Amino acid sequence: MTAKRKDDIYYVCCLIEFIARQTKNHRGTVAARIGHDGIARLLDAAEVNHCLSFEQVADEVIEAYGITPGDFDTVAGCEYTVPGYLDIGRVYQTLVLDTMQGDAAQAILDVFTSFLSDEISNFNSSVYYSNPDYLRCSYLEGKLLA
Repeated sequence: MTAKRKDDIYYVCCLIEFIARQTKNHRGTVAARIGHDGIARLLDAAEVNHCLSFEQVADEVIEAYGITPGDFDTVAGCEYTVPGYLDIGRVYQTLVLDTMQGDAAQAILDVFTSFLSDEISNFNSSVYYSNPDYLRCSYLEGKLLA
């Protein structure tokens, strides 16, 4: 896999995290709303969209895919310093790259719509800064490992 493709995956993961925070939705809800084809388009456009602000691209994606406001606010209830959307995007990118079996758009969709996404989004827990191997193994097992 090329460095550019890895960067594209990182960008899309960060964008989904950003949109979910902005709209107060579960990350999986945002990813599912965008869907496989939409994620594939975002990956293809990542190099160009990267030159634009996250706010602008997020607004366009929210409008294009009809993402409505939710009530899943992971930032307001956080008792600690909230990790940035770029930091969490990196967690997702690593998990996508570690579990991907070819189709990057499908891997992104699968990771964001898995049980692990809400666990990563719980910023009052330690899951989001767990070892990448632990996250990969938990994801593959379908539950958090003890």
